[in-house]
Amino acid sequence: MITSKNTILGFIGTGVMGQSMAGHLLAAGYKLNVYTRSPAKAAGLLTKGARWCESVAELSADSDVIFTMVGFPEDVREIYFGAKGIIENMKPGTVLIDLTTSSPELAKQISEAALTHRGAALDAPVSGGDIGAREARLSIMVGGEAEIFQQVLPLFKLMGSNIVYQGRAGAGQHCKMCNQIAIASTMMGVCESIAYARKAGLDPETVLKSIATGAAGSWSLSHLAPKMIDGDFAPGFYIKHFIKDMTLALESAEAMTLKTPGLDLAKTLYKSLAAKGFENLGTQALFKHYDFPQ
Repeated sequence: MITSKNTILGFIGTGVMGQSMAGHLLAAGYKLNVYTRSPAKAAGLLTKGARWCESVAELSADSDVIFTMVGFPEDVREIYFGAKGIIENMKPGTVLIDLTTSSPELAKQISEAALTHRGAALDAPVSGGDIGAREARLSIMVGGEAEIFQQVLPLFKLMGSNIVYQGRAGAGQHCKMCNQIAIASTMMGVCESIAYARKAGLDPETVLKSIATGAAGSWSLSHLAPKMIDGDFAPGFYIKHFIKDMTLALESAEAMTLKTPGLDLAKTLYKSLAAKGFENLGTQALFKHYDFPQ
């Protein structure tokens, strides 16, 4: 059985979210191989029993299920393809699971390549930020073969609380685009709401008590608006990564001849922040566009 405790798992990319997700797999008793470009980011996992691999190829040759959680589509392509990549070095029967928010078309390419090498691949981007990753409450959107999804579902349940199979390869990524499109316009609305409360002379925290549980309620309003009010812009999800996601969503929408003006405006505002040197702040830093001296 692929999810028996004898199954060897591999995890590539142990950043803000990946480290927590890999930690849940390790805590459940699985043998875990890890690799990341910055070895220091894997230190916490190594002290808990994970095995360090010197390369993607080494990890691929010794893992039955491989999770990847990296930054950008070009990073995904680099670790999956080529002589030193996952595809060329994995064992027959290996299941590949990309948790990165990436291109739906790239997800299809990985799936096809995995099948050619007698393996299988799922695209499984996540939502919930660093808090969701830490508390194993992520929403996981999965594309690929339904049978493979069922086989690895116990592993997904160690990292998330809302795991939904979306359909064929690429469907998980398309679903994540829907998620990011909804967030993009919502974030503008949350920022404008808090700015309006301040301008009207209201206490924003008191305003949140009224609106957070009403029709205006959202994850962003409940979790990120308080950070905006406190001036806490530490990243749970980086602006630079959100810009990447919005770019992917805009490209996919354009390919389908769908206009998304809200998404386009949000990307413009976030790119303006990045140009000012704020790309490594959290997405709630969009509030900097609206804030004013009290």
